[in-house]
Amino acid sequence: MQENFSLQPYNTFGVEAKAKYFTEVNTIDELKEALIFAKTQTLQLLFLGGGSNILLTRDFDGLAIRLNLRGISEENINENEVWVTAKAGENWHEFVIYCLQKNYGGLENLSLIPGNVGTSPMQNIGAYGTEIKDIFISCEVLDLENLELRTFNLEQCRFGYRDSIFKQEGKGRYVILEVTFKLTQKKHSIKTEYGAIKSELENLGIDNPTIQDISKAVINIRQSKLPDPKEIGNAGSFFKNPTIPLGQFEVLQQKFENIQGYPNGDWVKVPAGWLIEQCGWKGKQIGNVASHKLQSLVIINATGNATGKEIFDFSTEIINSVKEKFGIELEREVNII
Repeated sequence: MQENFSLQPYNTFGVEAKAKYFTEVNTIDELKEALIFAKTQTLQLLFLGGGSNILLTRDFDGLAIRLNLRGISEENINENEVWVTAKAGENWHEFVIYCLQKNYGGLENLSLIPGNVGTSPMQNIGAYGTEIKDIFISCEVLDLENLELRTFNLEQCRFGYRDSIFKQEGKGRYVILEVTFKLTQKKHSIKTEYGAIKSELENLGIDNPTIQDISKAVINIRQSKLPDPKEIGNAGSFFKNPTIPLGQFEVLQQKFENIQGYPNGDWVKVPAGWLIEQCGWKGKQIGNVASHKLQSLVIINATGNATGKEIFDFSTEIINSVKEKFGIELEREVNII
């Protein structure tokens, strides 16, 4: 247990903030010990994984717990299906690569997403036509109210777009310990119809892609337009893509002929990056903070010296300008502390 501990190395924005107390846990028993300490001291809790989806706007007057639970196990269900369970502290991309090396299909479109396995169900991470819910079996959690273990299945997690029970009424009550995924061993489902995957495969000279080829294409695409948090502080996509009623979209189409949208019944998903770019934010810098020059959906700690409050205020200005121009209110995808 450490006091007045700097969290700068534990958030991908690289902002300075201190925790009153900090500990790293490697087992469930160590986690329970930390939780008992927090309860006796009446401390708030902050759980840290890869630190890729949080913005620290202030010092944390409580106990920050870094989950370092590690390990991967497998269970063959039949000749085509395998269930793979990863502990919460496993790095997400390294876990994807582990599965690809064993020729397990299902995770390839989710390559190079930052963060750890434990946070993946919280916001139902997704990219290039795949979401966690598509390959999810269950997750084991610790109930913080009674320190009992509990298992959530697919239905109980109530996954939505970048959403789950863990961001709604279960927020602050459960900590995810491990996640089990349903992957394929032979009959892989190859998804190439999203984003620039097809064109990237053409660039690579690949006609009949394997799951490993899909992963390579996704990695190339992400590296070409998204900054590496190790080089410049960021948390990936800062905002969710808003979904608006079809009628509202049709009205906007009359005013903005080139507006992009993806219909789904009576609703249309509008790319947040397009909205932000149309408001002139792409590459724009204010003080220590900027919108990335290649992807306006990504806010960066441009100088390395930004405070969390500066980044939050910058995001507020983006939200206000998009609402003023399009009447659409963007929602932050990043958790604000």
